[in-house]
Order: sequence, then C-alpha cells, then structure tokens
Amino acid sequence: MTEKITAAVKQNAPLIHCITNPISINGCANVILCAGARPMMAEHPEEAAVITSSAGALMLNMGNITDVRKTSMAISASTARMKGIPFLLDVCGSACLPTRRDYALRLIGTSLPSVIKGNYSEINALFDARYTSSGVDADKGLSEKDAANAAVQLAKRYGTVVLASGKTDIVTNGKRIALIANGCPQLSTITGTGCMQGALCAAYLSSADAFNAAVSACAVFGICGELAQTDKGAGSFYTGLLDALSTVTNKQITELAKISLSDV
Repeated sequence: MTEKITAAVKQNAPLIHCITNPISINGCANVILCAGARPMMAEHPEEAAVITSSAGALMLNMGNITDVRKTSMAISASTARMKGIPFLLDVCGSACLPTRRDYALRLIGTSLPSVIKGNYSEINALFDARYTSSGVDADKGLSEKDAANAAVQLAKRYGTVVLASGKTDIVTNGKRIALIANGCPQLSTITGTGCMQGALCAAYLSSADAFNAAVSACAVFGICGELAQTDKGAGSFYTGLLDALSTVTNKQITELAKISLSDV
C-alpha cells in the first residue's frame, strides 16, 4: 500500500496547503517537495479559502499559534469540510496550553479532520480533560499502552483517524490499530520533525484513505530518519533526512518498515 501511495503522489504532484508555524514552515515545505507534491504555505485569512479549495489536502499545525493563524485555520478547515478535501490537524501544544486544547476541540467539533495528530501527551490531553503536561515534548511517564488507549478512544469518539507520535507511532481509526516502530533518537535533535511528519501525512492524504496515509507517513518518515543517522551532528542529519526523503526506494520501504497491525 505504501509504495502505491508514494507513487501516486509523485505522479499527481498535488497541491498541499499548509498553515503551520514559522519554526517548521521551511522543513514542512521541503518534506512535501521531497514527496513529489507541491507545498503552499498561505496563511492570510483572505487567501485561506481560495488556496484550500484548489488543494489535494490540507495540513493545519497549531504550533506557535497566532490570532491570524487561528482565523485562517478555521476558514481552511471549514472549506475543506465543505468540499470534501482531506485534512490533518496537528494539535501541537494542546497538552500544556488550555487555549490550544480548547481551540483544537472547537475545530474538531465544527470541521472534523481526516487525521488528528499529536504526540502521546497531546492526544491524551484531548482524550482526558484533566490531563496536563509541561512543554510541547511528550510526557515520558505516558506508556505506549496509555497512548494507544487514548488514541483508540479519541478515534471512536469522533469517528476519525488518530496519529499519536512517539518512540512507537500509533495510528488508529477506532477499529484497527497500527504500531510503527521506525525512527531513531536523532530525530529529536532537530526542531520541527513532528511537524514534518504531519506534512508528509498530508501529502499522502491526497492519494489514500486517512488510515493508510498516516501509517505510511509514519513508516516512511521513520525509515528516512534511520537512513540519515550520522555521527557528524544535527546539521548533517537534517540534510541527510531530506536526502533520504527524496531518494528512498520502494525496496527500502518494504525491507525496513516495522508495522504491526491488529484489530482493536
């Protein structure tokens, strides 16, 4: 399935509209280009609906949120919902900032995303209103089992796909669950890799159903992290990650993917 998705994106070169934070905007655009799609990072409220209407998929990322970006995200989400355009919502910071959690829940309630994405803590925060954590990094006290339960229950609650990123990525639609064990510690040495994973998932959403798009994005991004590992440092790793994303082969994906699928 992953090989068909990656081939379709390269063949169709879909426009992927991203409204994301300035910390990761360049990385997200480059990941989409590496996948063979075309990024558009327009975030002005007067442009949001127009660009989203012509996109193959939409990615919304709540990192470093501003009032203008909140307005544009709501417009784009509504447009995507009306026109049947798949979109991913990355709920960055929702575990440590009540304003972001509240905004994410409002957006989910009015314009249901195809994929709700966050790290273990962020997904747990959407599932359990009593839960909070410190900062945007995942709480190391949350186990894979805890995150999987939160993801499954959240997916059932909204009838959508949930992607909980961590050492093992978790993707579920409430009926099936995939555990993806690809990746490497060096991914945490550069900023924005979670956002970049979401951008890759958005590119794949243009050519596949939400569950398979999310599973494939987790596997491919993790594999490319493994291929890029280097002793030279974070800068060389970042360059190697983009190189791997633009050159990874079907053979490498098939041989290196660590995906475990089961029914819930």
